[in-house]
Amino acid sequence: MIKSMTGFGVAGFENEQMTIQVEVRSLNSKFLDLSVRSPRQFSDKEPEIRTIVQSILDRGKVSVSIEFAAKGSQNLPVSINQELFKSYYGEFKSLAELVGEQPGDLFKLALQAPNVITSIPIEREESDDWTQIKNVLEEALRKCDGFRMDEGGSLYSKLEGNIQVIRSAFKQVKQEDPGRKEKIQQRIKNHFAQWMDDNSFDANRFEQELIYYFEKLDITEELVRLETHLDYFMKSMKGESAQGKKLGFISQEIGREINTIGSKANDAEIQKHVILMKDELEKIKEQTLNVI
Repeated sequence: MIKSMTGFGVAGFENEQMTIQVEVRSLNSKFLDLSVRSPRQFSDKEPEIRTIVQSILDRGKVSVSIEFAAKGSQNLPVSINQELFKSYYGEFKSLAELVGEQPGDLFKLALQAPNVITSIPIEREESDDWTQIKNVLEEALRKCDGFRMDEGGSLYSKLEGNIQVIRSAFKQVKQEDPGRKEKIQQRIKNHFAQWMDDNSFDANRFEQELIYYFEKLDITEELVRLETHLDYFMKSMKGESAQGKKLGFISQEIGREINTIGSKANDAEIQKHVILMKDELEKIKEQTLNVI
């Protein structure tokens, strides 16, 4: 069964030592386009994160957000440069006096000055922390994958409906094709009846040309191939996952047959059905872009 590339999953964990929150979002993309936002102490884990994401979500534009906070530490997770703070404060105060302005909130201004406060990683046993983060990450990814499966069910229903509309129009074309041929034959006979009476010509050669003309207008093979492609499209949707690219290729073949039928039919009524099929096919192409 098909799966959508649109998904969302969130998972969390908390105990006396840590709090972890992981959020995963995904949209459609031809390949795995991964962006990761994680604490600085785990920045070297991005290759491993990519491997985990690809093993579960396969492809798509995936955004992973990892939040980690340690508990029970007596040390601040930041470093405050007191000497630099005092220097900034003194400089700002001197500038205010120089221009005759009120000092204002110099404390806040100096505290927010560059390099006064810098983040520092808390010393912990990183391997244990990372093991737990991986567990939460995998849980969020599985939830995102479940979301994709649910969305895939909705996509399946829409695509099935589009195929049914095309199949219905296809059946109408198939029913009207014999009448189309008769109309063309009658039109040719009427056009050339008087000309054939007034002019001498090679009857055998004329018959050969007529047969060639009808072969150029015949759409029997296109109808057969179109029906085969429609059946294959439905079969592929019911097969294994990761069928998005295959469905895209089949859609191209369906479009090729529909276009050929439209160009060869030379009939106003059949053209109406062709336009309907083209409209539904555009909807299919748009939807298959979101199928894994």
